[in-house]
Formats: sequence, C-alpha cells, structure tokens
Amino acid sequence: MWGTIINTATVLLGTSAGLFIGNRLNKRMQESVMTAIGLVTLYVGISNASQTGNIIIPLLSLLAGAIIGELLDIDAALKRLGDWLQYRFGGAPPTSTETAEITPDGAAIASSARFVNGFVTASLVFCVGPLTFLGALQDGMGIAAGFQMLLIKSILDMFTGMAFAATFGIGVMFSAATVLFLQGGLAVMGRLSGEFMTAPMINEMSAVGGLILMGIALVLLDVKKPRVANYLPALVIAPLMVAIAAFLGIDIYPL
Repeated sequence: MWGTIINTATVLLGTSAGLFIGNRLNKRMQESVMTAIGLVTLYVGISNASQTGNIIIPLLSLLAGAIIGELLDIDAALKRLGDWLQYRFGGAPPTSTETAEITPDGAAIASSARFVNGFVTASLVFCVGPLTFLGALQDGMGIAAGFQMLLIKSILDMFTGMAFAATFGIGVMFSAATVLFLQGGLAVMGRLSGEFMTAPMINEMSAVGGLILMGIALVLLDVKKPRVANYLPALVIAPLMVAIAAFLGIDIYPL
C-alpha cells in the first residue's frame, strides 16, 4: 500500500503546483504541454498494446467491454461524480438547463465542464495502464518490483498532474482520490489473489490498457473524443479470457 500512498501524495503535490502556476502559462503554452503529454501517452499505449500474444484477445475484450460499459454507461457515471464534486467543492452549480437560464453566457456551464473534464481525464490517465495494475497488484503481493513501478509512476503522475491542473483547474486534484481507492483496491486484490495472475493474463491486461491509453491520447490530441471510460471492463475481461482458455486447455497463442 505504501506505493499507492506515495503516488497519491505526488498527484496532490503536482496538481497543487499546477494550480499555482496555471495562470502564469498562456493558452498556447498550455496547449503545447497537453499535446506533448498526448504524444507520450500515445507512444506508451502503442508500446503496451504490443505486449499481447494474440491480438484477438484484446479485440474481443474491448468489444465485450464496450458493450458492458455502454450498458452501464460508466463514462456518464464518472461525469456525474465529477458534477457532484464540482457542486460540493468547486463552488459552482452542476450543469443543467436551469443553470443555463440563470447564466445565459454559459460561464457556469463552461466552469463545470472544465472541472469534469479535468477530473475524468486525469483519473483515467493516472489509473489506466500497466504501471497502475501491475504495480498495485505486485505491491499488494509484497513483490519489490511492484513498489518500484509505483515509484516511477508517481514521478510521471506528478509532472502530468502539474500540466493537467494548469490546463483543467482544480478538478484534476480530485483524481488523487481515484488513485487512492483504485490502486488501494488493486493492492488488496493482489494480497488476496497471491500468484493467481499468470504472465499471459498480465500481458493481455496490459495490452488492453495500452489500447485504452491510445484512446485517451486521441482525446488529449483533440483528434476524437471516444467514451474511453466505457472500455474499462475490458481490463477485467482480458485476463479472464486467458484464465478460461487455460482451464479448458485451449492454446490461444499462435505459433
């Protein structure tokens, strides 16, 4: 759990610094920083996606995950959570038709949307990827490599949080809670599951995470705005497919 606690602290530190310097960065500089992060995120996503041993597994996982995610509408649920946080802590009313009538210029709506975008985008970037899942699970198992992974992730998240907060504002800071609860939960799972996660299961989960990161990169680069959160169930489906195939004696990896 110490890796998760350190990671949460670095996110808070980075976002605090970003909020402090945010007004000192002009719009062009902020856009350039976001583009740089988007390009790096795209590269990391491609690199992670290449870990698959059979591309059919991530494909089927994403398709099934998308169906489940759309039925549950995870993306909308995250945005509603962001709206509630904005209302509770951000000092502005949640987005609604009533708000639009009170503020014809749309200033309050723009503020709420900025808060939600910051919270959702930062939460996904900080929590989707092999460093999150491998690091937290192995940290929970007591494997030293897991703690080291989370230390590396903490440094990356600190600088990413600084750039995000400078662009999106205070909503990014609340993503620290997502990091704490998700990675903490994974660490507990790691402690309970022991050695259940095999190398193929981890590789396919990492590949799916890489593809989801590529979707996030499209958002950061302003190319397309997919409902990335709705693909998150695929991260659970991929290792389950590998486990089921192994149980049935099916060889899922081509020669």
